Amino acid sequence: MEELTLGFSPCPNDTFIFDALIHDKIDTEGLRFHVEYHDVETLNEKAFRGDLDITKLSYHAFAYAVEDYELLDAGSALGFGVGPLLICKDADLAAALAGYAGKELPKEFQNLRIGIPGKYTTANFLLGLAFPQLTNKQELLFSDIEQALKDEQIDIGLIIHENRFTYMDRGFHKIADLGDYWEQTTEAPIPLGGIVIKRSLPQETKEKVNRLLKASVAYAFAHPKSGLAYIRSHAQEMAEEVMYKHIELYVNAYSEDLGAVGKNAVNTLFEKARSLNLTPATEKNIFLVK
Repeated sequence: MEELTLGFSPCPNDTFIFDALIHDKIDTEGLRFHVEYHDVETLNEKAFRGDLDITKLSYHAFAYAVEDYELLDAGSALGFGVGPLLICKDADLAAALAGYAGKELPKEFQNLRIGIPGKYTTANFLLGLAFPQLTNKQELLFSDIEQALKDEQIDIGLIIHENRFTYMDRGFHKIADLGDYWEQTTEAPIPLGGIVIKRSLPQETKEKVNRLLKASVAYAFAHPKSGLAYIRSHAQEMAEEVMYKHIELYVNAYSEDLGAVGKNAVNTLFEKARSLNLTPATEKNIFLVK
């Protein structure tokens, strides 16, 4: 029995995807997985150190880990309408900043304090594309950003995951949807996070994991409530309806197989990042070589 270390987030989209794989609901072909749960920025940092055999990471971070990892076909979060949101507490500020994505921001707004869910998150990469003048950043755990806004420790928050469904209920206002900005400028789905595997593993093992992950996603689609107790046990406090909205938003056909469209979107992100010198250049192939 071969054991591999596996890292992903406790968010509903990841637990939904991995439930069948780690709970023997599919044949794992002799593989066992030692699972670690972390927020995305911790997973990014672990990838930079090469701590895990297989891990979820943000596509922004993948550009810094591509020498050691390659991307699996399954498990990714790509799609339309799934991007991070820029929000604030002050309705007047939200109105004043609306419409400035991709444009020169007035000087009086350029030093606003913004809370981000991590330097290497794709959310921060998209912020750099849409609002390059917003550089006064504070790195926070994604689940702490709204509280920091409420306490006025920051002026603007960059939110991801299920917070996009609930921020209005907490009295916050949307400045911009950075996913919309990406879609309008590229006409491609937005690549948020993917599942990568160490290049150094045997080719047979890498192909097996790729195959098993696809099977795990397929099982989840066929039995969407099978992992409900597991998913709920790791989720932030949220209603089941919100939990499944989160899953529906981030888990789709691209999660089962990137396909040509998904791979083109990932390549587009890498090319944009390199052209703007936001990430290092690499000669490595991004995708799992089969």
